[in-house]
Order: sequence, then structure tokens, then C-alpha cells
Amino acid sequence: MAGADFWDERYEGAAFAYGEAPNAFLASLADRFTAGGRALVPGDGEGRNGVFLAQCGLRVETLDLSAQGVAKARRLAAARGVTLQALQADVLALDWPVATYDVIALLYLHLPVDGRHALHARALAALKVGGLIVLEAFTPRQIDRQRQGVRGGPRDAALLYEPRDLRADFGEAEIELCEEVETDLREGTLHVGESAVVRLIARRE
Repeated sequence: MAGADFWDERYEGAAFAYGEAPNAFLASLADRFTAGGRALVPGDGEGRNGVFLAQCGLRVETLDLSAQGVAKARRLAAARGVTLQALQADVLALDWPVATYDVIALLYLHLPVDGRHALHARALAALKVGGLIVLEAFTPRQIDRQRQGVRGGPRDAALLYEPRDLRADFGEAEIELCEEVETDLREGTLHVGESAVVRLIARRE
């Protein structure tokens, strides 16, 4: 798992590594988000997804390991005229609140197995009853896509997610969607091409 120095280097400069537009799956769910609700986006990088949720009228907190990413997230929010609470933090060391958020977006937040289990349990507990987890991540099939020139995702299969593992992680929630799909990613210069991803929507009961 890459550390803060890796991500700081990736987010240096004026360009946005993954673009300024939100993740397409998250954006497709805009009508599910209620203005005035609270949202959390761990691992939000340069802030594109947190800013989108703020534009939907939510009160948004974003977290990232990279100081460079957090600074750019704040600048992007200011440029878009929205308020964003962006903090530099390690999501695995965070003291997560309980029953606090209406939406938690976990987008390409790839962790080792133990870290994944822990984070997903904390995220589910941090939702209010009826709150949503929205997740998109690469599956191990992405490694074959990388060999074909597609850009995006870890090259270590242990950091990639299978639908069955997510169903197990969120087994105490109502899983509205959990499926592997092919999607043509166009997110900046680092998520580009026909990619193998898993998408999940889970509701805290």
C-alpha cells in the first residue's frame, strides 16, 4: 500500500491526476443524495468526489493521506463555490464516529485484506440507519487490462476486490447492488480505458 510520499508526488503540480469531474458511478446516483445530509469520502485524493457531493447540497468531509491532495481539494471546492471539510488523515488510524453519515463514498480505496475488513466495518457503523455506502473499485481482472495498456489500479492482485468479498464485508447491511462490470474510464490521465470494476450500494438497516 502506497504511503503519503507516493501520493504527494502524484498530486504535485496544477493538473488533477484523476481529473476534476466526479466518478461516473457516484454521479449517476445524484438523485439518491438528500441536500443537508452528511457525507464522508475517505481517500478522496484531490477532492473531485467530495466537491461533487457538496454540489449536491450535502455537508461533506473528505480525508486523504496526501497533504498535496488535501490542499488541491480545498482549492477545487473554493473554485466551485462549495464548502468542503478536507483533512489530512490515515483512514486506517481514524477514530471513526458512529451513526453519523448519510453517505460514505469508497471510490478506488484499495487496501490489504485486513485493512479492507476493518475499514468497511467502521464505515458501516459510521452510517446512520438508512445511510448508503457507495463503492467502486478494480477487480483482479484489471491486471489483464493493464497488460493491454489500460491505465488504472494497483498491480498487486491482493489489493483488488472481488464482489463476493464485498458481500461478506457488508453482510450486515442491505446490499442493493453488488456486481462486476466493464466500464470505459475517463478519469484524468491515470484511469483510462475499458476497465474491470466492482460496484456496490449497501444500506445500513
